[in-house]
Amino acid sequence: MGRKSPYPEEFRKDAVALYRAAAGNRTYAAVAADLGITAESLRTWVRKDEAQAVPEGRAGSVSAAEELGRLRAENARLLKAEQEWRLEREILRRAAAYFAREVK
Repeated sequence: MGRKSPYPEEFRKDAVALYRAAAGNRTYAAVAADLGITAESLRTWVRKDEAQAVPEGRAGSVSAAEELGRLRAENARLLKAEQEWRLEREILRRAAAYFAREVK
């Protein structure tokens, strides 16, 4: 029985997608270094993903649906983060204006 990975499943999938997006222009080591993981971990994740991608020859539709779901979830996460950043920026803008008036 193997031990549990310290990296969440979503992180592993995103790492594999990032490596594949490089389309052969970057090595495992280069992508892994950007993510702060070992190249061997990334290589293992890519191999596992490739093995799962074609379990019964009908992975095209399943993979597309899974990819669509993953992208929608990522989009929702990014939209939420954008809202939080906009709120933080507005608060900081108002604080800066307040302190600028106070200094005068």
